[in-house]
Amino acid sequence: MKKFVLDTSVFVNPQARGELGKSADEAVDNFIKLAKKAKGMEFYMPPSVFAELSHFCTNTDKLSLYVKKRAPNIYAIYVPAAVVYTFIDDVRKRVNKGLRIAEQFAIDNRPDNDAKLRALREKYREAMRAGIVDSKEDFELILLAKEIDGTVVTSDEGIISLATALGCEYLEGEKLEKIMKKKH
Repeated sequence: MKKFVLDTSVFVNPQARGELGKSADEAVDNFIKLAKKAKGMEFYMPPSVFAELSHFCTNTDKLSLYVKKRAPNIYAIYVPAAVVYTFIDDVRKRVNKGLRIAEQFAIDNRPDNDAKLRALREKYREAMRAGIVDSKEDFELILLAKEIDGTVVTSDEGIISLATALGCEYLEGEKLEKIMKKKH
């Protein structure tokens, strides 16, 4: 039985959900239709990720019939020190980059403060959050995949990067539908 650990991006991110649907609710409904027929596939989500998805969808009750909610055993999963070391180094570089962005904002004397704030937020968010695991939900997703030897399904670059570093298999979210259709 092939195990897949699903990220919210599979349903929420328009690029990741691909042909599953135009909205998160439609993507969930179409996923359920495919999951009913898919043979040899099991789907999982940590409860925290499932709760996160429920903020975007109204039909997660139906989804829980086809997606198993399981928390990773965070006390028993081994994470190599080299991975943590690299993560800390990356965070330090991002903090320094964020500081430089904030300094540029402070030095800029243009009067249009709203435009400056928007630009600061965008640049700061890109520097600090893009390509890094930045939430416990993302980390739990990876740990669960590692624990059950499952495939992480996501379009999040940070999740893919850390999953790769920990030796987890991953699948881009937009490819899931095609794989499920082949498993009928």
